[in-house]
Amino acid sequence: MLPPGLFSNLQDILNKKAKAKINNNNDSNNNDDNNDSQQGLNTNNEQQATSTSVEEEDNNNNNLKPVILVTNADGIDSPGLLYLVQALVQQGLYNVYVCAPQSDKSVSGHSVTLEQTVAVNSTDISGATAFEVSGTSVDCVSLALSGALFSWSKPILVISGINRGSSCGHHMFYSGVVAGAREALLAGVPSLSISLNWKKDESQESDLKDAATVSLLIINAAIKDIEKELFPKSCSLNVEIPTAPLKNKGFKLTRQSTTRSTPCWKAVSANRHPGAGNFMSNQQSLGIQLAQLSRDASAAGAARRLTTQKKSLVEVESVGVAGKSDNARVKKFFRLEFVQKEQDDTDADLDFRALENGFVAVTPLSLYPHVESETIAAVSNWISTTLHENEGQ
Repeated sequence: MLPPGLFSNLQDILNKKAKAKINNNNDSNNNDDNNDSQQGLNTNNEQQATSTSVEEEDNNNNNLKPVILVTNADGIDSPGLLYLVQALVQQGLYNVYVCAPQSDKSVSGHSVTLEQTVAVNSTDISGATAFEVSGTSVDCVSLALSGALFSWSKPILVISGINRGSSCGHHMFYSGVVAGAREALLAGVPSLSISLNWKKDESQESDLKDAATVSLLIINAAIKDIEKELFPKSCSLNVEIPTAPLKNKGFKLTRQSTTRSTPCWKAVSANRHPGAGNFMSNQQSLGIQLAQLSRDASAAGAARRLTTQKKSLVEVESVGVAGKSDNARVKKFFRLEFVQKEQDDTDADLDFRALENGFVAVTPLSLYPHVESETIAAVSNWISTTLHENEGQ
């Protein structure tokens, strides 16, 4: 598009040449056309200026919005995370960033990937800036807060979830979703871990969407009070949402119970899994594999040297060197499963009991072995004064 001034000069020249050939009426029409064209250009320029102004205003507004970091343990493609991010984005109140494992790390606990390369790939989640990480939940939060991945290093809140399955009691020690929130707490950032009490053959994917709706109540309340410096410090909140989220009886402060599933190790036949004998975790780095082969070779060499000195010793060939099976070793294969057991504790203030009774169980988790009484009192006061007020709105 030509600039208005240049267009006007060209039009004047054309009009002067046309006066010698056309009558006054035509000349008048040309002037009208010129004015119309000029007005059209001015209108377009005004629209462009307005559009630029709106974009700048939107960017300024986005810069003023609080930053939220979302992670989880079920993996970045899990419905729980996607529904939560969608609910946060639709509110338009926050800049939402996502950094989550690319695969399921539900029972990874507080494990990290040390001295191995972690791959990070951008991914599309509408309305959010998102990355998937070939690591654990703790890796994701640690990386996000380091300043190496994002331009910021301290969001207003870290949310880990929504996990498909409860994380009550001793399950918290195994839980990757709780570990993600705990890592944020270690970095001095307020955090929530959120789980849905998913029940096989009863729960549906839509329940995760409903859980996201319920989660907004505590998320919005938390951010509001973090900004006012009223949110409980020195603890992370583990939020357990009942199986029927929209029928919950309200938020209830709870204590971490000692409930746990029973670990059950089952023997697995090598015949059923022919590749088991040659199995090596694909998460092991090449360096670790080579180091293991080197150790095998060294051990084999030492065994041969000792054999020449003591004939009573049996020579052991190295798998790493010869590529042969080691008949001197006994190999067995096992698989871990967790078996649910009935809980007989009737204390209504325990996390799992409140959850089963239909409440949203909110358990403060401290970095110390026991949550201090002052922390419990602060969280109790915050739930009663803030969340219950929001429920009535």
